[in-house]
Amino acid sequence: MRVIGFAVALAVSLVLAPLGSEVQSAGQIYRIGVLANVRSPATEGFQQGLRELGYVEGHNVVVEWRLAEGRFERLPELAAELVRLNVDVILAPASPYVRPARQVTNTIPIVFALVSDPVAEGFVTSLSRPGGHITGLSTISDELNAKRLELLKEAVPTIRRVGVLTNRETGDLLEKSRDVARALTVQLEFFSVQRPEHFEGAFGAMRRRGVQAIIELPGTTLFYAERNQIASLAIASRLPTMFTAREFTEAGGLMSYSASYPDLMRRAATYVDKILKGAKPADLPVEQPTKFELVINLKTAKALGLTIPQSLLTRADEIIQ
Repeated sequence: MRVIGFAVALAVSLVLAPLGSEVQSAGQIYRIGVLANVRSPATEGFQQGLRELGYVEGHNVVVEWRLAEGRFERLPELAAELVRLNVDVILAPASPYVRPARQVTNTIPIVFALVSDPVAEGFVTSLSRPGGHITGLSTISDELNAKRLELLKEAVPTIRRVGVLTNRETGDLLEKSRDVARALTVQLEFFSVQRPEHFEGAFGAMRRRGVQAIIELPGTTLFYAERNQIASLAIASRLPTMFTAREFTEAGGLMSYSASYPDLMRRAATYVDKILKGAKPADLPVEQPTKFELVINLKTAKALGLTIPQSLLTRADEIIQ
């Protein structure tokens, strides 16, 4: 009887041991910090990604949101708050959020999702071996500029002079675009804007220079924050526009072509999951987008007196009526 009792006890202990481990694991609650501007379809993509991976808010994860809400000067302060909370990982979607985050911590892992060139920004050593506490996904937005120019020319075949709206050094960013411009017999003119009050002057200069359409260069919070003003000025100047994110088109721009931000943010949740499970950011290669979206605003096209070719409309991922 003693032998039988010992065998039963041993069997029970072997059965319960894994269950005890699972219960302990289930009791782990992770804390994720999100440094962003506002909640958006992109941030919803991240939350969707977490849900797909089995994370439930308040059950096994707490998400600490720190949102600038247009006051980008607050980002360093908001990033510092996340560090004081000792979060396990920080999601800083784009360059303007990664910069203040890395200034306040060199130990807490940082994941980005919407950075055009993380190597040029100095966030990672290389795409294959990030080498530090930062990793994530690239939008390769600069590489898409040539495609944007082609789409703009297809939408408005008569354009010959295109204004490039920027507030940074272009360097070789548009090398491919220049090659495409020559092939399309389009001349590029650059107009730099550093402050919100400078946009009206820039559009005045474009009109004087005979610009017939506009392309926006990616990578700044200024343009994103002022997207409504930019779209309004473009319509008032009767200038078709091509932007780098759907939010610009939703604000009244004519077109946008970019990687799908919600999809990139959804995939960023996978990086967060791997880091929470022990992976080091230095060993997680930076991935590139696999899903792209073309958005066309037909209301703006009508205001500009344009008829968008049916061949382009059939390829659009979304049409704003």
